[in-house]
Amino acid sequence: MLDLSSDKSIYIQIAESIENDILLGNLKEEDQAPSTNQFAKVYQINPATAGKGLSLLVEEGVLYKKRGLGMFVAKGAKRKILGKRQKTFFTEILPEIMAEAERLEIPTDGLIKFFKDYKGGK
Repeated sequence: MLDLSSDKSIYIQIAESIENDILLGNLKEEDQAPSTNQFAKVYQINPATAGKGLSLLVEEGVLYKKRGLGMFVAKGAKRKILGKRQKTFFTEILPEIMAEAERLEIPTDGLIKFFKDYKGGK
């Protein structure tokens, strides 16, 4: 689901949406990805904007083009996405979490216990 009121660019949200579908198993290797026209129709956006998001995934090797047929999920796409997102998690997200925990005077062992006990709302 795209958040058209977000500060994040729509084309980035489109790319992340497809990545999420791949990570969740909704799109598998060799499955056809939604088209630019499908995104444009559903979200009432310019097809060029949707195309930019899909092109980004082509550049990253997550999708590939079949001339006249559309975009498809590349072999190894899930592995590529996991690698990219894990790197982002460890280099950007986790350091910010650790900095905030320090500001809030939450000890590291308290964070570790929380992570071990966390069930994701389940």
